[in-house]
Amino acid sequence: MLNRVVFAAVAFSVAILTQGVDAQDLKSWNDGPAKSAITKFVERVTTVGGPEYVPPEERIAVFDNDGTLWSEKPIYFQLAFALDRLKELAPTHPEWQNNPTLKAAIDGDMKKVMAGGEHALLEIVMATHAGITTQEFESIVLKWIKNARHPQTGLLYTEMVYQPMLELMTYLRANGFKTWIVSGGGIEFMRPWAQSIYGIPPEQVVGSTIKVKFEMRDGKPTLVRLPDLDFIDDKEGKPIGIHKFIGRRPIAAFGNSDGDLQMIQWTTAGEGARFGLYLHHTDAAREFAYDKNSSVGRLDQGLIEAAKNGWTVVDMKKAWKQVYPKAATR
Repeated sequence: MLNRVVFAAVAFSVAILTQGVDAQDLKSWNDGPAKSAITKFVERVTTVGGPEYVPPEERIAVFDNDGTLWSEKPIYFQLAFALDRLKELAPTHPEWQNNPTLKAAIDGDMKKVMAGGEHALLEIVMATHAGITTQEFESIVLKWIKNARHPQTGLLYTEMVYQPMLELMTYLRANGFKTWIVSGGGIEFMRPWAQSIYGIPPEQVVGSTIKVKFEMRDGKPTLVRLPDLDFIDDKEGKPIGIHKFIGRRPIAAFGNSDGDLQMIQWTTAGEGARFGLYLHHTDAAREFAYDKNSSVGRLDQGLIEAAKNGWTVVDMKKAWKQVYPKAATR
């Protein structure tokens, strides 16, 4: 009797692994080449006994965050957070008025800030993200993410996550995948809310980091954030971050910009079944339309490589029935 019960349980588990989860769970995706490519890949790697079957422990899927899981226009949302914090702290830092970048940001001169490139953005981040403990920073992030709203849609930033991508991550996890965020954004900016919004626990978030040091404060051990970069998880840094923090080469990678190119190249160069996907922002009515001429989320070389290597490109306007979990009015 016991043997029959065990056999039945094993048979049921095999059936679940073989059949996976119904693709109808991708209800915000229109039927078409993008949805078909996703479901066919999942079927290939989850069919027990199939030639391309991948054990669950090797089913790693990595996702960029900005522009892939939530919007990134007109500026990266973490930059919006940094600018809000800069203005909040400015009255206690009169010396910032002598720094052209910080003064421009305080005055709202974003054209001048963006003209300063990556260096200017790092100046703002270092000024606003350092000098406090990791616990204090987490509390500040959670307070901001709970209340801050996008200047054009009026939605909370966490309401500007992509419904089809939420469904995709749920679909993959139901089929035995482990989903990771691999983003150029700050790891400690994303970790506090990634699980409640994306279903991704903090230990499965890889991002850029600044240095921290151990300190005893009021007799308690703390970690203090320093104004020094530790690791930039963007472009060539993404495969390094994957190797460093995940320890397995993913079998699926999802991005939207040239900053994700190396991650997708690294993922799809492995042996066996592999999947690379680019989200192409083509929907100016429901979201934003941009690619090779954009200063944020530029996508140029990635489209060329996608065509050359057979990666899936999602035309947002055609492939998605809806963009956000709830409608936005721009």
